[in-house]
Parts: sequence; structure tokens; C-alpha cells
Amino acid sequence: MTGVLLAISWLTVLPVPGPDDVDRAMVGRAIGAAPVVGALLGAGAAGLLWLLTWDGATAPLAGLLVVGALALATRGMHLDGLADTMDGLGSYGPPERARQIMKSGGAGPFGVAGIVFTIGIQAFSFAALADSGRWLAVALAVTTGRVVVVIACRGIAAAPGTSFGVLVAGTQSTLTAAFWTVASIALAVLAVPGRTWQGPLAVLLALAASLVLVLHCARRFGGLSGDVLGAALETSVAVAAAVLSLTV
Repeated sequence: MTGVLLAISWLTVLPVPGPDDVDRAMVGRAIGAAPVVGALLGAGAAGLLWLLTWDGATAPLAGLLVVGALALATRGMHLDGLADTMDGLGSYGPPERARQIMKSGGAGPFGVAGIVFTIGIQAFSFAALADSGRWLAVALAVTTGRVVVVIACRGIAAAPGTSFGVLVAGTQSTLTAAFWTVASIALAVLAVPGRTWQGPLAVLLALAASLVLVLHCARRFGGLSGDVLGAALETSVAVAAAVLSLTV
């Protein structure tokens, strides 16, 4: 439970007190519990989306508001990580220069474009899911983003000078990563009524796309960082929601 509470205090704005002393073992438990936090956020997102559309909001407006609510609920740190990562990837300098750009605090053209593109995909995908009444799919997409965090924190070294990366890199076991992957795929079978294959496909594509991004960033920046985790999370949510929203 201590790991879950730490994960909630880290990954949301909920006023949950974390432990006084945090070591790598505690951090490992918190990262391992990230999908639990994702499920809570996903349930809230699905509920808000349903409420907005039930109250008369158009599906696109409701989808955009839900994306905004998720950003507020997570302090916007994942979108910030996405912007920093895109700016770092858009630079032509060595890894040291890219990391310096990521730490600058501002958002360059690549970062702004990345945020707009990702928010757009998520909002329109949530809107389509609302139109088709796929509420579980909304929650699943949000949760999948947190499963990526668990997988990324296994077997990849931290980038130099990244405090959060040093704290979380290599804290997850193969068993934990496999458990959450299998659990999300199993739940995904129920996400699209009448097409049991579409949900698992969405999860697998989202995880694969995000892991390709993580591995590329690790090579480009010299390792894992908190910004890269945020970028992978938002990418995974966007890909999962987009594939889940398709009507085949």
C-alpha cells in the first residue's frame, strides 16, 4: 500500500501523503503500481466523458475537456515531458546538448507541435469512443500509458544528470512488466464489443510504439529520463485511444 500511495502522490494532484523516507525499493513499488493509478485516472476520464456527453456537450468538446482534465489531474508533467523530449529529439547536437535543451524549461517548435498533435489525437479519439459508447476503452487507453512506464523502467540505464531517471531506471522486474502487459491485454478483450481482437491489438501497438520511442530516446540522450517516460506515456495513450476508436 505504501507503494500505491507514493504512486498516487507522484502521479496525480490528489492530496495523498507519501512516505517520509524514499529509497529505490520504495520507488520500485511505486512505479510498479503506476497502472493502478492509471486505472483510477482512466475510470475518472471515462466517467467525466460520459457525464459531459449526457449533459449535452458535443463529443469533440467532451473529448478535449477530458484531455484537459487529465492534464490537470497529473499536473501536466507528462505533457511537459513530451514537449521536452520532442525538443531534444529535434536538436542536432550531441546527447549533452540535447539534454541541456530538455532542461531549459521552455517549449520550442517541436515541443509545441508534439503537444498539439498528441492532444488532438487523444481528444478526437475520446470523442469517437464516446459516440460509440466504449467507456471501458477510454479507461483502458489511459491505463495503458502507465503500463508503458513499468516496462520502460526495466533494463534501460538512466541518462547522465537526470535525477528522476536515476531514481526509477532499472527498478522493475521482468515479472512485473509481464504481469501488467498480460493484464492489460486480457482486459482489452472486453474493450470493443463484438471485436475481441481490436482491444488487444490497440494495447500491443501502443506499447510497441512507445517502447520504440523510449529505445530511440535512450540512444539519442544517453539513457532514460523522466521526460522520456512522460513522452512514452502520452504517446501510448494516443495510440491506444486511436486504435480503439476505429470502426472496422
